[in-house]
Amino acid sequence: MASADTSPAPSGTAIVTRIAPSPTGYMHIGTARSALFNWLFARRHGGTFLLRIEDTDRARSTPQATDAILQGMAWLGLEHDGDAISQFARADRHAEVARAMLEAGQAYKCFSTQEEIAAFREAARAEGRSTLFRSPWRDADPATHPDGDYVLRVKAPASGETIVEDEVQGTVTFRNDLLDDMVILRSDGSPTYMLAVVVDDHDMGVTHVIRGDDHLSNTPRQLMIYAAMGWQPPIYAHMPLIYGADGKKLSKRHGATGVEEYQAMGYPAAGMRNYLARLGWSHGDDEFFTDEQARAWFDLAGINKSPARFDFKKLEHLCGQHIALMEDADIVAQIEGYLDAAAQPELTTAQKDGLKSAMYCLKDRARTFPDLLDKAHFVLANRPITADEKAAKALDDVSRGILSELTPHLQNASWSRDELEGLLNSFCAARELKFGKLAAPMRAALAGRSATPSVFDMMLVLGREESIARLTDAAVKG
Repeated sequence: MASADTSPAPSGTAIVTRIAPSPTGYMHIGTARSALFNWLFARRHGGTFLLRIEDTDRARSTPQATDAILQGMAWLGLEHDGDAISQFARADRHAEVARAMLEAGQAYKCFSTQEEIAAFREAARAEGRSTLFRSPWRDADPATHPDGDYVLRVKAPASGETIVEDEVQGTVTFRNDLLDDMVILRSDGSPTYMLAVVVDDHDMGVTHVIRGDDHLSNTPRQLMIYAAMGWQPPIYAHMPLIYGADGKKLSKRHGATGVEEYQAMGYPAAGMRNYLARLGWSHGDDEFFTDEQARAWFDLAGINKSPARFDFKKLEHLCGQHIALMEDADIVAQIEGYLDAAAQPELTTAQKDGLKSAMYCLKDRARTFPDLLDKAHFVLANRPITADEKAAKALDDVSRGILSELTPHLQNASWSRDELEGLLNSFCAARELKFGKLAAPMRAALAGRSATPSVFDMMLVLGREESIARLTDAAVKG
């Protein structure tokens, strides 16, 4: 049964969520989780999920980073509605709102230079005063304005409190006397991020802003703009950040943090979605669930207030469960995507066909695609099979002799599991061999590895001709 949702949109309003990453580097796993939560919330309510690229930082924004965001979203299966929106392309609209605030008396021209502001703060620190800059131009008569460069600042309330009713954090109170008159338009006429994000959310009809709690301190400042323009603010839900196992904010020192790295490491997208959903959100005691269940269950009330810790073992465990349930053709398609992301050679048509035929004995025990491919080595490799160091130890002279004795018995065997099991067990019994003494050299001969699917599965997948050829190859090598 789907849980009740305590955070619908205002009456009569369709839910609209968004993800707004900055293309200044890789797509962080925390951004991916934010995208997932927004996607799940919108899809549960039949709403709209939008993608906005916040590319106003022209010095650091790159096309490559934008492509990484789009590719990461595509890999995770988080399809957005409509075209991706460039924040930079909307700069004229942002400036228009800033001028409207100026005309309405909600913003003002500030002619203070960077040097004057720096000198003020230095003096304040020396005297033990607050370094919060209060512009002398806030209430200045326009007739006294010089003919020079200026920025536009919002007129922040000087007293009282700004209260944020947050769906995750609860009621959060900010003292207005600690909020500065933030700049909304720079001296070159370009809008600041704090203005742009509000204008974009309003114009895009965003009803819910679901984001990391590192943005919580931005919220009272953004609410100033909503109030100045008489706009209805969205419902906010600020979720705790993702931490590493050591309890510190997830960073490169903890390992992979970019979405593309997880694809290149061979995690299936479905398992990644499942794990990210559980990383800071819960639905009872459920750990494993499908996309359909996640869309039916997701609500803001289930977001935890404490930071989640990234655990690779839990990720791999969930990924293994998803691989086991995936359709064979889908696994092969995703493996092709993994190989491309990891810059590894493509599979040949024959290898893909072999992989599909072997999937029944591979996918139940694989936790990642590299793990699955390692188990599939026997069907991906071509003769002659070269045994690795561990497997080669099972191919001593005695074992080669056993394989030489075995191969004639296989020539006319019915190639079925029951027949092969009976034949091999009888062969061992007649020679008073434990089955392991036969299985080890057979694994080395058929796969070149010591850890493989069962010898029966490998023989069934490879077929009579290839199996006997491999066993013969191993038997004659001295």
